[in-house]
Amino acid sequence: MKLYNAKSGILLKYNTAMFVINEPWDILINRDDLEGYLLSKTKTSKQINPDDQSKWLNDDFILTPMGKQEVWAAGVTYLKSRDARMEESQNSGAASLYDRVYDAERPELFFKAIAARVAGHKQEVFIRKDSEWNVPEPELTLFINSKGNIQGYTIGNDMSSRSIEGENALYLPQAKIYEKSAALGPCLYVSSTPVNGETVIKMMIKRNKKKVYEDSTTVSRIKRSFTELTSYLFSECDFPYGCFLMTGTCLVPPVGFTLRENDLVEISIDNIGTLINTIAINPKHKSK
Repeated sequence: MKLYNAKSGILLKYNTAMFVINEPWDILINRDDLEGYLLSKTKTSKQINPDDQSKWLNDDFILTPMGKQEVWAAGVTYLKSRDARMEESQNSGAASLYDRVYDAERPELFFKAIAARVAGHKQEVFIRKDSEWNVPEPELTLFINSKGNIQGYTIGNDMSSRSIEGENALYLPQAKIYEKSAALGPCLYVSSTPVNGETVIKMMIKRNKKKVYEDSTTVSRIKRSFTELTSYLFSECDFPYGCFLMTGTCLVPPVGFTLRENDLVEISIDNIGTLINTIAINPKHKSK
């Protein structure tokens, strides 16, 4: 089932039916057995007439599927990501860092964003004007409740300034953390069954309505399990409202490709849907 945080309210889509859930988002999602709870709500909540579903759930009125949660991210969990990080950091001498962390016992985890810096479906994400090499990173993203239990999944776009991180690995926070440097959506896919390895992740980038990049892969290529990543994140951190964890990028555009203003990024994951974002430069900093 899919849970949408929309301007019209919280909407639950179960098979072909849609229901209105009248509960605060943060309380609703932060529970164990979220799937079972939502299933029970289908028996007591208002059901939307099928002919009116499009009015309630319009692409342009979908909000980010988060409230007071933080977004964290895991790095170098796919071989593709390791190779890209090593390639971009050759001149700085830091390539071996990424090679070692890929095989290390402890994963790379880093803070990504608070809710105010996260874009939703059909919203803008920013590229840094002080970076010559900017790319989107498609990531299957976990929702983990305050007890450390995975309850749902969404699509994440972990925007990355590769030239900044490649210059010096210690610049990672600047390469990763800035206004609208992340996007989540379009929904929270709720399932008690873990996402299987054959789940396909796709990314397409369009420029002037023409496709300039497209690739896909499967979740099975990830090196670490979701429970392993979760256990490290929760080992010394508390999240009273739960949190979102991006599990690492599995698709990386080739060297020489960089995003431009008005590019369109479409990230699709089986069972969840498609997250669409437009590339922009923060207007507050554009002229500086």
